[in-house]
Amino acid sequence: MRTKGLRGALAADTELGAGNVLARVLAHGADPDGPGLTFDTPVDGHPAERPLTLGRLDERVAARAAWLHRRGVRPRDPIAVWATDAADMVLSFLALTRLGAIPALMNGKLRPEIAAEYIRRLRAAGVLADAAHTEALAGHELGAPLLGRPAEAGTGDPAAAPPHYRHHDSDPIVITHTSGTTGVPKAVLHSHASLFAATRHLLSMPQAQGTSRILNALPAPHTATVLMVNQALGNRAEMLLLSDQGGERVLDAIQRWRPDGVFGFSVTWAELARFDLSGYDLESVRLWFNTGDCSHEPHVRRLVAVGSRDTVTREGVVRVPGSVFIDGLGSSEMGHSMFHITHTAGTDRYGRCVGRPYRFTTVAVLDAEGNELPPGEVGWLGIDSPSLFRGYWNDSVTTHRSRLRGWYLTGDLVYADAEGRYYHLDRAVDSVELPDGRRFFTALSEERILAACADVTDCTVVIVQEGDAVVTDVLLELAAGADPGTDRTEAVRAALGADVGATLRRVVPVASADIPVTVTGKVRKVALRERYLTEAAS
Repeated sequence: MRTKGLRGALAADTELGAGNVLARVLAHGADPDGPGLTFDTPVDGHPAERPLTLGRLDERVAARAAWLHRRGVRPRDPIAVWATDAADMVLSFLALTRLGAIPALMNGKLRPEIAAEYIRRLRAAGVLADAAHTEALAGHELGAPLLGRPAEAGTGDPAAAPPHYRHHDSDPIVITHTSGTTGVPKAVLHSHASLFAATRHLLSMPQAQGTSRILNALPAPHTATVLMVNQALGNRAEMLLLSDQGGERVLDAIQRWRPDGVFGFSVTWAELARFDLSGYDLESVRLWFNTGDCSHEPHVRRLVAVGSRDTVTREGVVRVPGSVFIDGLGSSEMGHSMFHITHTAGTDRYGRCVGRPYRFTTVAVLDAEGNELPPGEVGWLGIDSPSLFRGYWNDSVTTHRSRLRGWYLTGDLVYADAEGRYYHLDRAVDSVELPDGRRFFTALSEERILAACADVTDCTVVIVQEGDAVVTDVLLELAAGADPGTDRTEAVRAALGADVGATLRRVVPVASADIPVTVTGKVRKVALRERYLTEAAS
C-alpha cells in the first residue's frame, strides 16, 4: 500500500489508538521491510544507529511482551520503567501496551529518593530498571517487585507472545510525568484515544516537509516521544531516537545521520545557540519542531539561518537556503502542542507569540472565575481538547483542581490578539502580581533581554516579592568571548522596561551549570526564589 493511502486509512481506522499503532500499521499492509525505528544504542545485538525494519521492530517488541507476560504482567498493570537509553524506554512502552499493561515511563535523571517515592505513589505492579537505576533503587522501599532490566526482556521468545490486547478508547495507555519543578513529579495519565487524537488529525493532513527522516531529540520518557514514535510509524518515516539531548550530541547526530527534521524542547535550541552553527554541516535540516515551552527569538533566528527548505515558485518547487522553525506551546497534560507558528529567516512575529490553536483543540483566556476574556487582556490559558490527559494517576485532588468550568487550566498566563494569535507571557507561579493589579513576568522579561543583548546566549530572570517590595535578579549566560566583567546593568534595565527595570537588584554572569534545572532542563525558578529569599533573610 502506498504511504499516502496508508496514512488516510490509518486516520479513518476506528480501532487505532496510541496503544496499537505498530500492529495496525502492519495490519494495513505496510511493508515489513520498510522503516521501523533507529536507536543510538545496540538493541539485542543489532548495532547502534542501524535501522530496525518494521518487521524486525515488531519481532523485538513481541520478544519483550513474551518475557513480561511470563513474569506475570497482565492488562491494566502499571509497570514503572526507569532507564537511560531511548531503546529501553520505547521498546518497553511498545511491549507493555501490546499486553494491555500501563507503562509508567520515568526520566533517568530523577534523584533516587524522588524516583522511589514516585514508584510508591504509582502503586506499581512491577518495576523495570536498567543496571544503573537498579543499583540506585537499592535500599529504597518501592512497594513493587523489580522485574529485571529492560534489555533482558529482549531474550523472550517472540512466538510465545500472547495475542495483542484489544484496547478500548478509554483504556489507560501510558503514564508519563511532569518536570517536577517543586519536588515529586505529577503522574500524567493518557488513554488509547486521547494520546492519538492529535496524531489522527495530522495523518488526515498533507505530510509536512521535514517529517520523512526525523532526529528525535526529545527526552525518551516524555509524552512527546510517545507521540513522535506513533507519528513516525504512521507516516512510515525514518526516525533516530537520541538518549542524550545535549547540544553537542544533537549537532553531531545531525551531521552524521542527516535528518530533514529535528524535534526537541526549547532547552535544546538554547544549547545549540551557544555554538557557531556555521561551522557545522546542517544543510539537510528543513524543519526544527519545538514543543513544551515556547522558544526565544534569538535561538529561533540562529536555527532558521541554517539548513534549507522547499518553497513553491513560478518555476516549481525549489530548494532555498534557510530552514523552518515551528514553535508552539505544549505539556504532558495537553497531549500535543496546542498552538503552532512557523518561522523562517524572513518572519518577525515574535514577542512570545505561540501562534494559533490546532484545529482539534479549543482554547480560551480566562479570569479567575473561568469567564472568557476579550483579546488583549491577560488571563489563564484554558484548554478543551480530545488530546487532553485523563487525570493525574492516584491524585484526584490535583486532577480536579486543574479544572475550571469545563476547561483544563495549564498554569500559563497568555493573551490573544484581534487576529486570533496567542502570546505566552509566563508560568503563573513564576510571575508576581502587585497589590495595584500590575503583574511582572519572568519569561517575557527573558525574551526582552535576549532580544536586546547580542552577547547573551541565555538568561534567567527571578522576581521575588516580600510584602509590597519586589526585587528582580537577572542571571546571564554569555556568548563565547564575551567579557564577563562588562557592566550590563543599564542595558538589561532598559530591556526590562520601566516597571520591571525599576525593581532590578543585580545582574550576574553565570555558567549554565549554576542554574538549577529539572530532569527535562526547565529552570527551577522556585528553587532560585527560595535561594534568594534565604540570602535576603540572612
